[in-house]
Amino acid sequence: MWLTDFSTLLGSAAGSPPLEITTIILGTFILEDAATLLAAMQVAAGAVSLPIALGSLYAGIVLGDIGLYWLGRLSGRHPWAHRLVPQRRRDIGRDWVSVRIIPVVLVSRFVPGLRLPTYTTCGFLRAPFLAFVAAAILATLAWTSLLFFISLKLGVLMLRYLGPWRWAGLAVFVLILIMIGRIAARWHAGRIGKDAS
Repeated sequence: MWLTDFSTLLGSAAGSPPLEITTIILGTFILEDAATLLAAMQVAAGAVSLPIALGSLYAGIVLGDIGLYWLGRLSGRHPWAHRLVPQRRRDIGRDWVSVRIIPVVLVSRFVPGLRLPTYTTCGFLRAPFLAFVAAAILATLAWTSLLFFISLKLGVLMLRYLGPWRWAGLAVFVLILIMIGRIAARWHAGRIGKDAS
């Protein structure tokens, strides 16, 4: 299971800040919410320092967001993109997104399933890069801090009351987060469908 592999890797990196930072950043590229939960659990266990865990999470998540933006930007240069979305429509989209970049990025950070299409679309439409980065940093600070500190409190409780079974508790917590995310995504999709009709 990825969670236990990541946790083992992070545990073996303990005591070496460069390895801890690298492991956490790479973990965010695979599954950022799980990396956040596991980093918080390691902080609760005393294996990783709070500044290293949180700073690495912020860096990894923002780098991933920037990567998605540039993936969209590169796809906009391909000839098929010009055939599918005429320049006039891209200009209209860019104007709309440029004015709303902060709320668009914030909403996509908090609603499961929206980040990939939203961030690549921002790049595709050539939304202002610095405004996008500022919005991505703001959204990451809000969401990751919230999830991290909830997980940290939960990690302390799990260490105290579950001991060696804390990883089972973490797995249940991750499953609950995934289920809540899927329910929220379905609810959001249903709402969009009703609004469109």
